[in-house]
Amino acid sequence: MDVPELLEAASLLVPEEAATENDITVRDIWDYLVHDEWEIALVLLEELGDARSLPLAFWEQLAEAAEELQLERSATWCHWRCSEIRNGVIRADLTLRPAAEARRTTPISGGGVLRPMWDIGRLSPTGGRAVSIAGLWVENMPILKPGGRATVRLVPLTPSHWTHVQPGQQITMHEDRTVAGTGVILEVCRPATTMPTR
Repeated sequence: MDVPELLEAASLLVPEEAATENDITVRDIWDYLVHDEWEIALVLLEELGDARSLPLAFWEQLAEAAEELQLERSATWCHWRCSEIRNGVIRADLTLRPAAEARRTTPISGGGVLRPMWDIGRLSPTGGRAVSIAGLWVENMPILKPGGRATVRLVPLTPSHWTHVQPGQQITMHEDRTVAGTGVILEVCRPATTMPTR
């Protein structure tokens, strides 16, 4: 499919009553598509998708359109959202340890590059601490500096490790044996489900 077809197909998966914070609807997006304003249509479709749960096909079509338009950040975000649908997503309030108290002295990328280990309360077969890996996306920030605090989105590498995680639970982030940051779970969306727990 070409870009207009991908965007049209994605828009057909959005309920008619859906609207962005600025009251932009699918009908408005169709106007942008008619006038070949594909980048604007893509960004608005992302906003509509971020405001509600939409199927995997929606994000796959947007990812392909973003790649065709060479919009790297949008493509990365849409692929990330596909991962959230497949593996589930955990939103958390994360505070990194200050550089003087931790091994990390540089900011972490906010765009889903880092896949740290997390102590989420699991035990190994011998009774010791077991960590689980999850990708990390920082909401609304390109980077998170040591000592900084932000809402993050975690996509578990092994979703079955995270089934016991609940809002309000404290977890710790590790890049080695030391604690790199501490988080509090805000929301949990299980794989292939649309209803979050709050």
